Amino acid sequence: MFRKKVQFSTIKMHFSTAIYTVFICICAEAIILNDIDLKNFVRSGALDVNILRCFLRNRNTCPSPYIEYRLYTPLNIHNPFTMYQGGFSKHRETVFLVHGFNGTSIDRHLQYLRDAYISRDYNVITVDWMPLARYPCYLHSLINTRLTAQCTAQIYSFLTHNGAFREKMTCVGHSLGAHICGMVSNHLTIKQYRIIGLDPARPLIERKKSNHFRLSLDDAKVIQVIHTNAGFLGQEGNSGHLNYCINGGRAQPYCRGNPITSAVFKHKKYLGVPCPEGCVDISGPQRLPLSRRNPLALIAQLKEFYIGNDAPDDAMGCYCIDVPFAKHCPFSEVTLI
Repeated sequence: MFRKKVQFSTIKMHFSTAIYTVFICICAEAIILNDIDLKNFVRSGALDVNILRCFLRNRNTCPSPYIEYRLYTPLNIHNPFTMYQGGFSKHRETVFLVHGFNGTSIDRHLQYLRDAYISRDYNVITVDWMPLARYPCYLHSLINTRLTAQCTAQIYSFLTHNGAFREKMTCVGHSLGAHICGMVSNHLTIKQYRIIGLDPARPLIERKKSNHFRLSLDDAKVIQVIHTNAGFLGQEGNSGHLNYCINGGRAQPYCRGNPITSAVFKHKKYLGVPCPEGCVDISGPQRLPLSRRNPLALIAQLKEFYIGNDAPDDAMGCYCIDVPFAKHCPFSEVTLI
């Protein structure tokens, strides 16, 4: 899809848009798990309590050999020695991309996002904490988010201390990665400017009374959240200032199978999937998703919004997006929460 060659360099911790037409709505009601659903979820291996198979980092010391940062830029620089020699520019927009449970920075959906940002002349820094987030060790991965957030905050602080503009930096996180983006602000003197949460993870997160270890409204000045599987693997609450519900926010069309497998696909389906001919025709969608508040799917005639980094900083509320393309579930070969 993107033929432009880019150069990336690994950053060691020692410091060496598409337009969517959307309409105001209330997100679809969340899925409430019953006892059978919970038992199936545990049996699926998504939650693992066997500590002998899992990797837990109790020592929050950075740099960590288990977290790798890669810098991608539109420039082709040979033999980079530092971030700036590697093509980093403080005058460009910068984005951190953080994967979720059982993911890596080179997962296909994150590669789509990375290439899209690079095509727009962004500095892209991927956060790869794969050794700390392996399947089936969800409980341990949840704890390891703290170390990942702490080390990422050090990279963030290094950039701003050396001239990068806070207003030009965005943290984009998928699932547990969304909560890592939020937790980065716990280690900063001044909180981040912008966070985009892609279906922030729900399992065991919503039980926490404190917002200290989850994405919350006080983590950045501008927080945008995109829901694709709200109420199951994704959070059901509107944890952002601006919230988008894709196809109702909880059940993506054409994702079938048992409840666990189907939810995994829904949790990933629209994160970085390339649009075939633009994301949505400029004249549509014309109808809101069905819900008790809109039982007749009445036609709405409201203004258009951009989604992602081009959304206005002062935009607030919950919006629904009808995405009619991609009639298959991509990325079905792995499990990702």
